[in-house]
This record gives sequence, C-alpha cells and structure tokens, in this order.
Amino acid sequence: MTTRTGDTNTVTVAAVGDLILDEPDPASFLEPSAALLRAADVTVGHVEVPHSTSTAQVSTDVPAPPADPAALAALTAAGVDVVTLAGNHIFDAGEAGVTDTVAHARAAGLVPTGAGADLAEARTPAVVERGGLRVGVLSYNCVGPRESWATSRKAGCAYVHVLTHYELDHASPGGPPRVYTFADPDSLEAMARDVTRLRAEADIVVVALHKGVGHTPAVVAMYESPVARAAVDAGADVVVGHHSHILRGIEVYRGAPIFHGLGNFVTVTHALTPTDGGDSAERAAWAERRKALYGFAPDPDMPYYPFHPESRNTVVATCRFDADGLVEAAIVPCRIDDAGRPVPLGPGEDADVVGYVADITDRARLNGRLVRRGDEVLVAGAGRTPAAGPFSVPTERTP
Repeated sequence: MTTRTGDTNTVTVAAVGDLILDEPDPASFLEPSAALLRAADVTVGHVEVPHSTSTAQVSTDVPAPPADPAALAALTAAGVDVVTLAGNHIFDAGEAGVTDTVAHARAAGLVPTGAGADLAEARTPAVVERGGLRVGVLSYNCVGPRESWATSRKAGCAYVHVLTHYELDHASPGGPPRVYTFADPDSLEAMARDVTRLRAEADIVVVALHKGVGHTPAVVAMYESPVARAAVDAGADVVVGHHSHILRGIEVYRGAPIFHGLGNFVTVTHALTPTDGGDSAERAAWAERRKALYGFAPDPDMPYYPFHPESRNTVVATCRFDADGLVEAAIVPCRIDDAGRPVPLGPGEDADVVGYVADITDRARLNGRLVRRGDEVLVAGAGRTPAAGPFSVPTERTP
C-alpha cells in the first residue's frame, strides 16, 4: 500500500513462492490471502507450470501437466501483479507451452518475466510503476533441465548455469563423494549485466531465483548464496528464491534481504499423486521414489497437495521502499490449511512458523534474524532496520 511519510512516498513490494493452480476453482485457494496480497503495491509470485491447452510432454525429468490458462485470472483477482516464469517446469509442454503461458499471463493482466519466445524476451524484466517509483523484476532458473533454457532462436526461460562437481576424497571407490556446486562465471556475469541495466532504469530491483534442493528442510546448497549475492552486488535490492517446495532461511547481505526460499504458496495438483499409474510413467515412477529420496509420503487426506509436511509453513515476504531505497523487510507468516490454502497468521498464532523460519535459518548458518515490532515480524539488518545480535533470534512482541 502506497503511503506517505512526510514528503516521501513509500511503496510495498510483496513476494510469494511457488504457484500451481491445477485444481477447480483456483480463486478459492487464494481467498484467505487475497486481502494481504492486494494491500501491497506490487505482488510477485512464481508460476511453476505451463498454462496451455497443449498436450505435449517434452521434459526428460518429471513432467508437470499444463494447467488451465483461465486459472491465471485468479492471480490477478487476488492481487498478484508480476509473475516470474523461469523454472524447471516451464518447458514441460515445449515451446508452445512457454509462449502460451506468457500470452495468457498478459491477457490476464499479469506482467510476466523470465520466459519467452527467445532468450532476449526471457531476460526482459517486468517493470511496473507505483507511487512514482519504478519496480523492476528479473527471473532466472538455476536448476535446469537444460532443455528449458531459452536460446536466440528457441523459446524457454532465462537461466544461471550451475555446475556440480563430485570429489571422492577418500580411498573407497564408489563411496559417498563431497558435492561442490557453483555458477558458471559467464552465466553469472550475464545475470549481473541484466541486473545492472535494470538498476539504471528502475528505482526498485527484485531478482527471483528458481534454486535449491527440493523437499529437504533447511539445506542451502553451496552455490545459492554466491549467486544471490552476485545479484545484490550488481544492484538488486532484494532476492527471492523458490523451487524447493519448502521454506528456506533468510540472509542479509549489504543491507539487502535474501529470502533463500519462499516455499509453496498455492500449489494444488493431483498430478504427483497418481492412483492408477497416472498418464505419465515418469510421474508414477516419481511417486514411488519420492519417499526414498526425501523421507516423506504425501498426506493421503490431501491428494491435491503432494508435498513435504513441513512445507505447510510458508510466508509472504514484504519490503517497503521510499525514494532513498529499502526502508525495511518483513515476513507475514502463513500456514497452508487442510484445503491447500495459505492462511496469514496474526501475532497470537504465528509463533510456530516464526520459530520454524528462525530455526532453518540458524541450521543453514545464515545470518538472518527476526525481530517483532508490534504486529510485524521484521528482518533485522535489512534496509534501515537495526541489526540484531549474532546469536539471538528475538521474536517477542514489543510495543
């Protein structure tokens, strides 16, 4: 909500994590959070799957079926303004699925970024103006698969190429290696150039990264902080992450908040809960090996929500800006209810989610700290909010 402090406009940018609208009546899943999303001047969310009528399935991984293009209108109605599209599923229905999603997002009144008919379009930022300030958003996929990446002549998404190196450092061939992950320098530099160009034309710069280890609590992979910090060094005011379908911790770097993973927001689909083998052998195989890989099975009472039980903790990230930059960053704790709907929580009911964020931040050895100010949960050290002590996570209420 645009407000005035003295002679200065302030603009609030909100961000949520993954969005999968693959069930009937998508607006109903957004109903509990819609007032919160509409209250922000700009709300950004990540559309995880193609929205297309195409029946093509080209992914070599676990293909996500396209969702109904009409479902995107529910995002606009709920207050979402910008959608990031650079992710590992955007190419699951091929080039047509990519271009259809972009076109349907625009038709629904959303401003897309991160995917397009070629790499130049995919790297074009979404820019909107609110309260006299220009807000720019860029979106990059860090997790592959490579066929999802756009080229100069192929539709797809913008990306940062992350490399994986396995080092066997003991005398047991076949034993568990140490895993190193890092961004290809040329790819990282390409992202930094985009951010620098956007910085020159926008007052507020948000970079969204599809990154991280899926369905695993707390872990932040080796490459994630360096890539996010490179975005800040190039001019980003805030970095938001998604993809892992579970919350990640918070880091503050040079006063900029890095939300390493905003987790699920509305992610409803039966596609990953096949009851009869489904229409995809890959999805059926995934359902079988999910428990071995990640140690959980979806709640049988929620077949439309096939995700880790801890993923029902989620947040909305909010950042308030004025003409001088970031004033403060905060989280609004939410809990995904038994119907798959994210429900914002008030100060008397949010302790479990706030504690969860503090715990996974600490376990990942990140420096983010949370502090209450009245009904708000602020990120200490972000913008002009004073830093908290290095070992405490103060979450008690203050006047």
